[in-house]
Amino acid sequence: MKQIYPDLWQSQAEHPFLGVNSHAYLLVKDTGNTLFYSSYLRGEREELKSLGGISWQYLSHRDEVSSALAEIKQEFASKLACHRLEEPSARRVAKVDYLFDEREVLQSTIEVIPTPGHTNGSVCFLVRSVEGKRYLFTGDTIYMNNGVWETRPGFGSKSELRNSLRLLRDLAPDVVLSSASQGAFSYKEFAGDQWPAEIDRVISKLS
Repeated sequence: MKQIYPDLWQSQAEHPFLGVNSHAYLLVKDTGNTLFYSSYLRGEREELKSLGGISWQYLSHRDEVSSALAEIKQEFASKLACHRLEEPSARRVAKVDYLFDEREVLQSTIEVIPTPGHTNGSVCFLVRSVEGKRYLFTGDTIYMNNGVWETRPGFGSKSELRNSLRLLRDLAPDVVLSSASQGAFSYKEFAGDQWPAEIDRVISKLS
C-alpha cells in the first residue's frame, strides 16, 4: 500500500486489460476503514491489517466485481456495498450487505452520489476528509487517460452520463481518483476553477 494522503492509501496497480491500471483506495477512519473500488490486494493484506483492516468495501459499478470481493469479506469480515442496479452482478461472487438507491451520507463523511451513464448503477463517492480535503472517487464515470480526463457511456446512456457529469461539476473536489486509468497518473489534485473547466471540456467532447 502507498500512502498518498494522511488518511488515504492506494493499492498496488493491477492490469485488468492491456494498458489499463486499476487501484483500490483505503480510507482510514476512526469509525472503521473503508475500501473504495476493488483489488485482489496481493501481498498487501498484512499491511492492511496493520492499518486497522477493512470494515466496508464500496463498489462504484459492476466492472469491479471479481472473486476478490469474497476473499476480502472472508479475510476482513468486511461489509460490501453497491448500487441496487449493480447488485445482481456482485451477488454472483459475494453477499451484498448494503444497497445504494439515492444520494445519501454514510459513516458521517462519505456522500454516495448515483451517477448513471457508464452503467445504469454507477456511483461516485465524495469524502470530506478529517484532514480537510475533499476526495471524489469517480469509478469509471470519468477516468484518467495519459493525464487527460475522459468518459464513455459503456452500458449506460449518453444523456444520463452528461447529466451525471454536470452533477459532478459542482462538487468542488480537491482530489479526484478514478478506479481505472491509462498512463502514469491515476488521480489528480484540483484548485479553483480547474475542475469545472475540465468537466466542461469532457461534456463538450461527449456531445
